[in-house]
Amino acid sequence: MSDPIKVTRDGAILEVLIDRPKANAIDAATSKIMGDVFADFRDDPELRVAILTAAGEKFFCPGWDLKAVSDGEEPDGDFGVGGFGGLQELKNLNKPVIGAINGIACGGGFEIMISTDIILAAENAKFALPEINVGVIADAATIKLRRRIPYHVTAEFLMTGRWMDVDEAKHWGLVNEILPADQLMTRAREIAKTLSEGPPLIYAAIKDVLRRTETVPEMDAFDFILGMDTVQTVYRSEDLKEGATAFAENRKPEWKGR
Repeated sequence: MSDPIKVTRDGAILEVLIDRPKANAIDAATSKIMGDVFADFRDDPELRVAILTAAGEKFFCPGWDLKAVSDGEEPDGDFGVGGFGGLQELKNLNKPVIGAINGIACGGGFEIMISTDIILAAENAKFALPEINVGVIADAATIKLRRRIPYHVTAEFLMTGRWMDVDEAKHWGLVNEILPADQLMTRAREIAKTLSEGPPLIYAAIKDVLRRTETVPEMDAFDFILGMDTVQTVYRSEDLKEGATAFAENRKPEWKGR
């Protein structure tokens, strides 16, 4: 059996491909591989941005492999260091991850999608949280989705298990761009290249601040972020001085990540 997760490294960019025919469903073993891949990405100082996509033209990922469920996998079992799909519970992942969604993303696949930072979707992509139909809660989506789109849209989407097309997803801000399928990876790589050439310490601070101030009152957040390591690292970095110097000299900064 071929490796269900294929990894390609291009300089500072890591591409992660889910390739598990027929539909790219994820079992515990595959989830653990994904967790290890993204933990390695997080910890590798040479890597700055990742793209997550999948093989085929119909499915990005339908979520948990129900065949594995029928064979005895438990919903609260060990899915690896990053939780289901390797991203949802991975701590301190302060590097940008681009989701290039090539088709159907439902159930756990939808939850993986909304764990990325920038989401590009092919025109044929569509989304659902059908867990209600099999008697289980979409736990990660129930926690995360209302933080991304309005409460009433979230509640209705979770409670009905209906499908959402890519245009509606764009309307609610769930995806950044809709692209023809044959342009999806080209655009993902274009954005990844831009990010890979940017200031990595700033990206780390942005992700950390977004995550940790999500439920902090606005005025309290200004004081809170001053004590954050990622923010203090930026304030004391060589990159901050380099950015200011490059601006004064009217040239492109040379970011070192320190």
